[in-house]
Amino acid sequence: MSRYRRARDGQTYFFTLVSYWRRPILCTVPIRNALRSALIEVRQRRPFDIDAWVLMPDHLHTIWTLPADDADYSTRWALIKRLVSRSCADQFGNGRQPSVSRIKHRDASIWHRRFHEHKIRDESDFEKHMDYLHFNPVKHGHAGNVAAWPFSTFHRYVREGVYPVDWGGTVHASRVEWD
Repeated sequence: MSRYRRARDGQTYFFTLVSYWRRPILCTVPIRNALRSALIEVRQRRPFDIDAWVLMPDHLHTIWTLPADDADYSTRWALIKRLVSRSCADQFGNGRQPSVSRIKHRDASIWHRRFHEHKIRDESDFEKHMDYLHFNPVKHGHAGNVAAWPFSTFHRYVREGVYPVDWGGTVHASRVEWD
């Protein structure tokens, strides 16, 4: 098991967000650039730490730690999704007539309306979610090993010595149980 160094005051959460109709658009250059800009802007207004991240064609996983006494991740995600949608809506309209509900809620055609969150319980839970997140490109067949996927914080953790560069290309990594 990898050892992560964390000294945080706030709560830590694992998130999954999905593209609308699971369209494989999230790794495109315009979405990546818009997502990067949105994260910078929102983090300036409402700080949080990004502990881990993986961007997949049709979904993303991330682990955030929020400041002490601040659990408002919903507003942060709403702002990020809105900024990305405004930036990329013209390029990624899906050609479908939006439903009455999507019009009512002013939903763009980039994101699924909801997201999944899980509050990280302890260090073991954190490690399992970090490993799950980083192994996700291999699990979905987008890469032969974790190091081959460019849209992940795995590379940062290799530089910091948390993961060996060949993690995720071994028998051990492919047999990890994801609770």
